[in-house]
Amino acid sequence: MTVNRVTTTVLTALAPISWGSTYFVASELLPADRPLFTGAMRALPAGLLLVALSRVLPKGAWWWKSAVLGTLNIGAFFPLLFLSAYRLPGGVAAVLGSAGPLFVVGLAALLLGERARLRTVLAAVVAAFGVSMVVLTAEAKLDLVGVIAGVVSSASMGAGTVMTKRWGRPEGVSLLAVTGWQLTAGGLVIIPIAALVEGAPPALDGKAFLGYGYMMLINTGAAYFLWFRGIGQLTATSVTLLGPLSPLTAAVIGWAALGQALTPVQLAGMALAFGATVFGQLPGRAAKAEAAAAKPFSKTEETDQNLSMDLGKAKV
Repeated sequence: MTVNRVTTTVLTALAPISWGSTYFVASELLPADRPLFTGAMRALPAGLLLVALSRVLPKGAWWWKSAVLGTLNIGAFFPLLFLSAYRLPGGVAAVLGSAGPLFVVGLAALLLGERARLRTVLAAVVAAFGVSMVVLTAEAKLDLVGVIAGVVSSASMGAGTVMTKRWGRPEGVSLLAVTGWQLTAGGLVIIPIAALVEGAPPALDGKAFLGYGYMMLINTGAAYFLWFRGIGQLTATSVTLLGPLSPLTAAVIGWAALGQALTPVQLAGMALAFGATVFGQLPGRAAKAEAAAAKPFSKTEETDQNLSMDLGKAKV
């Protein structure tokens, strides 16, 4: 792996690591039982802020493309994920989410021409198994609606990852703007669902404002920026194999901040999932051919070597 690829991979990994803090922030700082409102507060303000910084709106086909991508990555993904979490034990929902890389492997082969290598499939399966060792309990029970919601949420995020890679971004438009378009579209999809299911917004105190501020700026705005940046510079399968870092981070935060014990089986599962994630990033013999075949975002992306260059395109 080149230094640039390692740097890009590490920066992209910060996104699922940040998402792993969601449970802690939601349980400690935010109003209880308002997941859809939380989803809307994560996406819409962050999206509007990024659009305001970039001062660029979609043109032509990018209006509907942004709506589709925002729905797949956020607008449908968040509600389905929360429905799964409500209907299933947290461990089962996390395992279903960790199966997302398998959807991406298949879709990337069909739509992007990325070879579905055995090592990639093996890494995805082993990572999901490792996550199951960390989060599943003997008392875990299955609920059909919850399972369907969990599977569809994983498929939605997987499809969003692949289509983000396939469509890229318009020539001359910064990644900051495209990220803002998707977050805004996703938030607008969630708002009517939240109003219908949860009713009026809850009263917010100081802790809630702090929590939503973190969720908006770090957990969503910055995290999705890094995630989409990684999709532009790495293969779709490499990016999605970083996903298991999210439940692993949640487990570590639960141990460090909430005093939750980690058993030897859980520790072994964490090592297994982390090892599979790292293994999935190692280039194989066909890596150069895949990199040449992978469709880049655009000519603009070729000169996008670091975060500051993208942020510098914003007209503040």
